[in-house]
Amino acid sequence: MDNRIDAIYGRQSIDKKDSISIESQFEFCRYELKGGEAKEYKDKGYSGKNIERPDFQRLLRDIRAGLIRRVIVYKLDRISRSIVDFAKLMELFKQYNVEFVSCTEKFDTSTPMGRAMLNICIVFAQLERESIQMRVQDAFYSRCAKGYYMRGRAPYGFDTEPIVMDGIKTKRLVENAEMDYAELMYEMYAEPENSYGDITRYFTENEIMVYGKTLKRGFVGQLLRNPVYVQADMDIYEYFKAQGAKIESPPELFTGEFSCYLYQGREGEENILVIAPHKGRIPSSLWLAVQHKLSQNTTFQNGRKCHNTWLAGKIKCGCCGYALASLNAPNGVTYMRCKQRLENKSCQGPGTLTKHDLEKSVYEEMVKKMREFQTLKGSNKAEGYNPKLTAARAKLAKIEGEIEKLIDTLTGANPLLLQYANSRIEELDAERQKQLKLVADLTANSVSSSQVDSITGYLSHWEDVSFDDKRRVLDTLVSKVEATRTELAIEWKI
Repeated sequence: MDNRIDAIYGRQSIDKKDSISIESQFEFCRYELKGGEAKEYKDKGYSGKNIERPDFQRLLRDIRAGLIRRVIVYKLDRISRSIVDFAKLMELFKQYNVEFVSCTEKFDTSTPMGRAMLNICIVFAQLERESIQMRVQDAFYSRCAKGYYMRGRAPYGFDTEPIVMDGIKTKRLVENAEMDYAELMYEMYAEPENSYGDITRYFTENEIMVYGKTLKRGFVGQLLRNPVYVQADMDIYEYFKAQGAKIESPPELFTGEFSCYLYQGREGEENILVIAPHKGRIPSSLWLAVQHKLSQNTTFQNGRKCHNTWLAGKIKCGCCGYALASLNAPNGVTYMRCKQRLENKSCQGPGTLTKHDLEKSVYEEMVKKMREFQTLKGSNKAEGYNPKLTAARAKLAKIEGEIEKLIDTLTGANPLLLQYANSRIEELDAERQKQLKLVADLTANSVSSSQVDSITGYLSHWEDVSFDDKRRVLDTLVSKVEATRTELAIEWKI
């Protein structure tokens, strides 16, 4: 005689008008008992995406203990919406000789046809669940594109306040007193000699707490990369466009008055950039300078290890591109040697270069460059003007225009013309990608005339300037210096 009992299981994820309550589910299930008794199991407030539910796990334990003869549910998706989980459950039911009954679908799992129909319904149940997920995702990204606040906790330095945008209730970020510390992190990191460690030490020494805890390096890195702090202008627009982000807001909104949100795109899709309804604190020039330093972080950290010359981190071998290291000779002269030649002699080396001669030459070149810049500024062209960036943007626009013209010719074109146009478009697109990267690099590396003005006075009394200030002047003006015995090539930021 089978002493096992029947079990009724009910699940309801949330209370809403079109959902059936657990009590109603049980009423339907009791019709299958025909007056018999059953043990009841119910989980309220749990999704069917997995089987990690308290009472359902209790049901499984009772099945494994040999106490359950039959499991009755209102509908099969009350058990699970996962094909994998359901297949495993059917195997478990079969192992312990447990029947499965769905009141609304009328399955008989003892027959092959019943099992086949059950599997088909499971497929459609998962399809329904995935369709719901897709609709939720579409709604999320639709709201992202409109600039609604879609995050949880406000970023450091902000609180949230409720607002209504296009008739929809959402939130807006507003600065709090901690924003001064967020801005301080940007200003400190923009200094050539500062690292994450310098910032965290400063905060610790001055007893500045972040969310009630001591500042960590990882937190600094995340904050510095977040565009939610920046004043979003056209330089920010061009920077993220070059990074491949999908920019939902039109260019005319990038005036610098407001900041922006960067949302991670769905798998296989680009990130989404949109103008936010709050004001940014960090000027775009400072934010982009920090991004450039972050991208060159290894170079900066290596440069900090050597304090023998203010050229450290910038000076490279003109033959192989490796850094030049300073070596002190017994005669008291400091020489600059190619690191690759020192390590494996695979580079012929730039020849005999002394620290004194290199520093003198670079200083003289900086003085000349500053004179050129001041002359250009006198003609009212220097403010916000970067010749390389302007040329790169002009070339990019020309390439994109040519691509558009070729695409227009494809309509109704003969096969030979189609083949040529497609081939040419591929070539232009490859060039376009290179140009986009160049624009991104130049945008992140650009320097305003106000930044240059801040270091102008140092060059007139260079011998009295501190080591750290010399490093700051060099970083403001120069991206890279390549040296050989006969040549000095400087990549300028202005």
